[in-house]
Amino acid sequence: WKTISCGAFNMVALKNDGTLWTWGSNTVNQLGDGTTIDQSVPSQIGTDNDWEEINAGYAHCHAIKTDGTLWGWGFNQNGQVGGGTNSNIPSPVQIGTDSDWLKISAGFAHSLGIKTDSTIWAAGSNANGQFGDPSITESPTFVQILDSLKWIDVSCGLEFTSAIQQDGSLWSWGFNGNGQLGLVNTTQADIPTQVGSDNDWISIHG
Repeated sequence: WKTISCGAFNMVALKNDGTLWTWGSNTVNQLGDGTTIDQSVPSQIGTDNDWEEINAGYAHCHAIKTDGTLWGWGFNQNGQVGGGTNSNIPSPVQIGTDSDWLKISAGFAHSLGIKTDSTIWAAGSNANGQFGDPSITESPTFVQILDSLKWIDVSCGLEFTSAIQQDGSLWSWGFNGNGQLGLVNTTQADIPTQVGSDNDWISIHG
């Protein structure tokens, strides 16, 4: 095994040979095997062996292949898979045609990704400012946001987002009712707000 990511009730993992495996709940196609049947043991998805990066959200998943293409599947009521629809996606489908995706994070009803040029892109729900753009307009396709800033890592939570800029600073935005943004308050942040003043952050996960 190479890497693993946990959703709400499902798991997605990669092996060293580049194959994709999932298991757990599958009520809304989050396993990507074309069914809604739960799996209690890891099951391989398809036969491709060029998967590079994975991330499981609440009930949808994303993966990046070695050629830089982005793929997604699962629950999609808010367009969080980013394929242009609001219908559930039962098995991995390519999202758009770009081949420069570097990182991807799936949240509850939104997703953010970083491309090789350090730009950041968002899809899905934006009801609580989790895009940071700062509109509340959701998008079923990935749209570039924060075009003047450069990013190295991103993590989507439940209606909020955290990310790290190239200078090592940590930023967060979106819903903050429980102080999850780390801003010493519980006020929603519709635009990226720096967390503290440190500039030695290297990774963020939620």
